[in-house]
This record gives sequence, structure tokens and C-alpha cells, in this order.
Amino acid sequence: MEKRLNALNVALQNETNEREFYLQQAGRTGNPLGKAMFEQIADEELEHYERLKQLHDRWVKEEKWPETLPLKVKETSVKDVLKNVLKSVKQMAAGNADDMEALRTAIDFEAKGTAFYARLRDEVTDPQEKAFFDLLSRIEHEHFSSLKDTEQFLTNPAAWYQEQERSGLDGA
Repeated sequence: MEKRLNALNVALQNETNEREFYLQQAGRTGNPLGKAMFEQIADEELEHYERLKQLHDRWVKEEKWPETLPLKVKETSVKDVLKNVLKSVKQMAAGNADDMEALRTAIDFEAKGTAFYARLRDEVTDPQEKAFFDLLSRIEHEHFSSLKDTEQFLTNPAAWYQEQERSGLDGA
């Protein structure tokens, strides 16, 4: 039990640090895509923190995985951010060096988060616990993928558009 509580404490700290980072970057960047992406992920990291905190507090009180705690976490909508911003902005400002550095830092955060929650998922046997950490791992992976997409769009928009068009072809 102590090992899992320590892991939850690490997860709580990570979610807090990541949210602060994303909010800082959203406030700093002048790029509408970067701002929207960072704000969306910050909101989702806050929800992860809140669910993990509920879990942690109940676990400490009951000294076991809570059976009645509703541990649902909203699915991520981060993959829609890029498409929505492209529809609403006539011309996209280029990403500057700070934006690119922030994106790469965020990509690293999300890769580590994906691996961390996957490891927790793989270490447990309780089906509820396994499902909860699996969901968090998949959401972090979706953040990772969306940030990589954003990075590609900002560094090479032509290749990004070509990739998007190719995914719509039926191969005939």
C-alpha cells in the first residue's frame, strides 16, 4: 500500500507541475494554436489532479483501493484543438523558439506521464485500479500525440497538411 501511495504522491506532484507549466506557456505564447493547446491540457491536468487527490484521500482513510469512489476521468478532447484553431484563425503565427522549446518540454512530460501510468497499471491486479491507470496512460498518450502533431504543424505545415490529406485517401 505504501508503494502505491508514494506513486500517487508523485503523480499528484507531476500533475501540479505540468498544469503550472501549461498555464505559464499559455500566458506567454502569442501563437493561438499553442495557447489553445496549452490551455486545454492544463484543464485536463487539473481534472487528473482532482481525481488522484480524491483517490489518495480515500485510500489513506480506508487503507485500501476505494470501492465506491467514482473514478471516472473525462476523455481528452485535445486532439480537436488543432482542427478547431485552424478553422477559427485566418493566418497562423509561426511558432518562435520559445514556443518550440515549450512544445518539446511538454512532449517529454507527456511521454513520461504515459510511461508512469502504464507502469502503475501493469503493477496492479485490481481491475478497477488497472482500468483507472490505463485510462490516465491513454489520455497522457493522446496529449503526447497531439503535441507532436502541433510540433509538426508549426515546423512544417506543408508536410502536416499532406499527412492529413493522405489519411483521408482510400488507397484506390
